[in-house]
Amino acid sequence: MQVKNTWIRLLVVAAALVPVAVAAQTSSINAFSPYTMYGIGEQNTPGTLVMRSMGGVGVAVRNAGVVNLLNPAAYSVAPQKTFLFSFGLEGQNYYNSQTAEGIAKRSVYNTFNFHDIAFQMPVTKGLGLGFSLTPYSSVGYRTKFYQDFSDPIMGDVGPVQYTYQGEGDVTEVKLGLGWEIFRNFSVGVAAQYYWGDIDRGYVMTPTSIVGEGTFGSTIGADNYSISSIKGQVGVQWSPILNQKRLLTLGAAFDFGGDLRPDVSSRIYNADLNYTTVRADTTQLALVLPHQLSAGVFYRTAKWAVGVDYVYQNWGGRNKDAVRTGISGADRRSYEVRYTNTSTVKVGIEYTPNRYDVRRTLRRWSYRAGFRYGYYNQTFNGDRLAQYAMTAGIGIPVKFFAVSSIDVGIEYGRRGYNLAERLGLVRQQYFKFAVGFTLFAGGAENNEYWFTRPKYD
Repeated sequence: MQVKNTWIRLLVVAAALVPVAVAAQTSSINAFSPYTMYGIGEQNTPGTLVMRSMGGVGVAVRNAGVVNLLNPAAYSVAPQKTFLFSFGLEGQNYYNSQTAEGIAKRSVYNTFNFHDIAFQMPVTKGLGLGFSLTPYSSVGYRTKFYQDFSDPIMGDVGPVQYTYQGEGDVTEVKLGLGWEIFRNFSVGVAAQYYWGDIDRGYVMTPTSIVGEGTFGSTIGADNYSISSIKGQVGVQWSPILNQKRLLTLGAAFDFGGDLRPDVSSRIYNADLNYTTVRADTTQLALVLPHQLSAGVFYRTAKWAVGVDYVYQNWGGRNKDAVRTGISGADRRSYEVRYTNTSTVKVGIEYTPNRYDVRRTLRRWSYRAGFRYGYYNQTFNGDRLAQYAMTAGIGIPVKFFAVSSIDVGIEYGRRGYNLAERLGLVRQQYFKFAVGFTLFAGGAENNEYWFTRPKYD
């Protein structure tokens, strides 16, 4: 009866959380940045909160108490008769600043949404299954700029105000298998399903320079509906594995590819009839890059250290470019183009003594990390540097337990290397996240869920 009740509770929780998470992901802005005007927007940091608190490392993480969303080969570590469930929430604060025409402008925006739902379970000895539902990328912006407008029929109209706005997201669902094909060496494969909607629109409002005549606004609206399946493969090898220490090397490859969205575009005049006019709109292609990631992870009873390197082939798969502009004395405009990116992640975790009976704080895990790389778009060939610093703690729910409550923070900046010279937006953000890890099964911590009791 105890086993049956536990399964019922688990299914009820999962059934309640998944629809809520899906609804939140398809109805809220998860990012607020003018840099999300093109393509699929801003990529969310992958991984459960344990990994994100360590700078985002995880390709080589091999831990029965952590669902690894970065490498499907790690699913093979799931012990028999166990179940690992993870759920995370994240709030973000975006602060954007820019100096245009000598005037300092600022904007602040707050978001709050789920970050991940994931579970891991064994299929048989050495073979594990993993599932995750996570936001992959987000679009959210509201901005405007001015540009002189000239028409062959109307002549010089004068300054025209363009107001742009957009929102939407792309969600990733992953189902994978990890297999330990021989001792300490595992391979994994996963299918990734991407879906979502991105809405982008603009309003063009001209103003006559001669004080005569009126010009109606022109409104544009684009919708990108995404539904596509991709794939991922991974490998992990532990050359050192004993009771005192663990050293694991890992690598993963994402195939990426064209998302092939269904595009609905409309441009019309803001008159009484909202007359549709013929025109073309241009956006950067919605194509996911090839991604190659490699990492190393070392763990002892107290310390854990990880380093990851991630390469994304954005420029090689996206050849399109668009032009944009900002207000200013010289009416500057920029060519926006995708570029290949490299990111380095470093993370560390310290657990003083998870078996300490007297002092609770010594059983907690303390984490910190750093991440540095470049944004995947260039402006007139200039690359935008971005970095983030992270920290967090893991609190076991009871003595000697794997189940835990995790809390993490992240501070990041983007565009500061070019903002003053090019007049771009300087962006900084702060994230606060809470994660819940539920581990069922295991003789070492008495977290039994799937063992039938002898007495009921």
